Amino acid sequence: MLSKRIIPCLDIKAGRVVKGVKFLGLRDAGDPVSVAKEYDAQGADELVFLDITASIENRKTLVALVEKIASNIFMPFTVGGGISEIDDIRNILNAGAEKVSLNTQAVKFPELISSAAKRFGSQCVVVAIDAKRQGEFWEVFINGGRTPTGIDVEVWAEKAARLGAGEILLTSMDCDGTNDGYDIKLTKAITSKVNIPVIASGGAGKLEDFYNVFMQAEADAALAASLFHYGKLSVKQIKEYLNQRGVMVRL
Repeated sequence: MLSKRIIPCLDIKAGRVVKGVKFLGLRDAGDPVSVAKEYDAQGADELVFLDITASIENRKTLVALVEKIASNIFMPFTVGGGISEIDDIRNILNAGAEKVSLNTQAVKFPELISSAAKRFGSQCVVVAIDAKRQGEFWEVFINGGRTPTGIDVEVWAEKAARLGAGEILLTSMDCDGTNDGYDIKLTKAITSKVNIPVIASGGAGKLEDFYNVFMQAEADAALAASLFHYGKLSVKQIKEYLNQRGVMVRL
């Protein structure tokens, strides 16, 4: 069994780390480089950097900031936001990222997933899915959670995997920032449909939430933001708790 991963997330707006609730009400959470260095020191397995307004503002990811963060940390680093073509991916990987996260443009142009996988390898391609419950199904949203697509999340996750995604970053918009726990049903629905790793995101608030998403939903990794940013829990605390409960983690 592979070790379960704990992944802090930096949502970036105007060069600062921000966090909201259900993608709304964003508030400042610090300087990206300082925050990244702290999570590296805590023993995080990876870091995710999402330039959350790049797509809606029709601009590229902040490559200079990516370079600065990458030069100050030693853990794997995934970058997303404003990636629309192969050259963008090359620039981000050259800036020091190990992986890129595709969301809006992957939905609009699914061939970007297969092109990226062929060019750089599936291990470099993460497809991020922002999911919101709509009656009997979960709907894919794009543009930082602003735009509904009518696409079923389960169908899209399977398609992304077929196209060459190496990993799915699955965010529950309903649970995001609530600290009420991950969406177990949503996560389980996707882990049971795809044979690539799934990162659960949205809702982490206490130690048990991490255990539950690993054991009940079979997530491969758990991403969190606000509970780390505001000092509610540390990466080390979570890993020690999981280890005590028999979950394999890298200490």
